[in-house]
Amino acid sequence: MSGFSAEWLALREGVDHRSTNAQLRARLAQHFADRDVLEIVDLGAGSGSNLRGLAPFLNQRQHWRLAEYDPALIAAARVRLSAWADSVREKGDALLLRKGNREIEVEFCQTDLSSGVESVLETSTALVTAAAFFDLVSKTFIEGFCAGIAQRKLAFYTVLTYDGREEWTPAHEADADMLAAFHAHQATDKGFGAAAGPAATQALRMGFERAGYNVATAASDWRLAQADASLIRELAKGSASAVAETGKLAPQRIESWRMARLDAQSCLIGHQDLLALS
Repeated sequence: MSGFSAEWLALREGVDHRSTNAQLRARLAQHFADRDVLEIVDLGAGSGSNLRGLAPFLNQRQHWRLAEYDPALIAAARVRLSAWADSVREKGDALLLRKGNREIEVEFCQTDLSSGVESVLETSTALVTAAAFFDLVSKTFIEGFCAGIAQRKLAFYTVLTYDGREEWTPAHEADADMLAAFHAHQATDKGFGAAAGPAATQALRMGFERAGYNVATAASDWRLAQADASLIRELAKGSASAVAETGKLAPQRIESWRMARLDAQSCLIGHQDLLALS
């Protein structure tokens, strides 16, 4: 999979956590409320942001397996989780964290998920989760994933899947063309085949409904304003670079858009959360 830096993940973490849909997250927590220990696998875990955002709302005792390809992000996850916790102990390669009244055991799994997720699942796994991951994988991967999760009758919860909507203020004459070209870049291979991009949530819904799951989705849009200026600037730079790689727009037009967007007043980036229960 194409890499993301720990710095980028840290920049977006606060916005990710405030944007996650609270109602859908509460439904997930209620579903597992009676469990003594909740066993969770986090796919494409990066530096552990999904754990930090979700763990405070789940059971008092949790066991997480963080599945991540990039060793540098695994190292960053160990550091950031240790700093986030109220206390930390090592258990071999795992971490034993205490956060408030929650005991969280964290296991790290360096793995390539492009061939499937079976290798990171255990018989005790109850929940598979991910954040900002499934828009990067192919529809074929999603179909196989849904079938495999359903076969094990596991719960599935994913947040912040890009859905293709963007609104920038003030408007720019190249907005529509830039977005179309960005979507074309989204569909390129990120290591899992041609990426589903904005179609990922619908593909997940169809896959799980086909398997007889109850599926709910809810918006988790980024709504960025001047307080998020650093993130807005990085979004502008990243989007412009991605569009440039497509060759679909003249460099001068891309640069005009990029320069205008570096100081945008606000922007909305559309995301969806999804919960699938058997």
